[in-house]
Amino acid sequence: MKKRWGVICSWMIMAALVLPGCGGKTDEAKAPGTAAVTAPSAAAPSQAPGTEAPAVQAPAPVPGKPAAAEVPVKPSDAGIIAVARFTSGQIVNGAPAGWVLESKSGTPFVRIEKNANTFYLHLSSDGESSFGVRKEIKVNISEYPFLNWRWKVTRLPKGGDVRDTGTDDQALQIYVAFPATGWPEKLNTPVVGYIWDSEAPRGWMGSSPHTGAGMLRYVVVRNKTDRLGQWFAEKRNIYQDYRTLFKDVKGGQPLGPTQGIQFYINSQHTQSAAESYICEVYFSKS
Repeated sequence: MKKRWGVICSWMIMAALVLPGCGGKTDEAKAPGTAAVTAPSAAAPSQAPGTEAPAVQAPAPVPGKPAAAEVPVKPSDAGIIAVARFTSGQIVNGAPAGWVLESKSGTPFVRIEKNANTFYLHLSSDGESSFGVRKEIKVNISEYPFLNWRWKVTRLPKGGDVRDTGTDDQALQIYVAFPATGWPEKLNTPVVGYIWDSEAPRGWMGSSPHTGAGMLRYVVVRNKTDRLGQWFAEKRNIYQDYRTLFKDVKGGQPLGPTQGIQFYINSQHTQSAAESYICEVYFSKS
């Protein structure tokens, strides 16, 4: 599996020009269940913002919603697979325990912080930064089709837009890699990216604009119209998103379980700054 995940990440650096190369196995990949945690305090808006018409016709998404303050998230252990279950502020070699730091440029700022009973990942980038953290994880998304997470952005890259190579910066990106659909693997590895963009409309779905990166495909979940400093809880049907994004590849069916996941931030293209937070990431059956 080291070789396969290394190939995936090598493809990312060549094709997407966003994710740096990597390799190696983490010790948290198959941890079942998540601990009951308390949401970071935030004033929740009355309802989640609407979405704009996507570039690719997509099924109606499961809407995100503000994470209410002091409301524990308690998914059934039997119905979930944990991805990010931070239980301490420990940082090992620049990344949370069980994760690996990937730095393309600049000086990474990676912290685990705590609010009440919740530990969350804090990322911050400057005008030269492009980095993230990753881990291997195998999940059958036909059995666990929902990807859940909570995130908050306090600063967006100025003019960041996933649709343009010159401004392709985001405050937070979640990448999920799948088995390659052909050869060479580096050009045929499907990657689903959920992002908090600045300029691209919510609901936009499409491919990376970088040369050779046609298998890196995005869903814009949030953008500059969403409130900065507000925690939002998201639930995406990644199985349906995959089928929509890759309907032109093998009938839109993944060829196996997920291969890995990565949280990423960058603002080097716009030479600006970005800051974000994420926690309670898990796959679920419902």
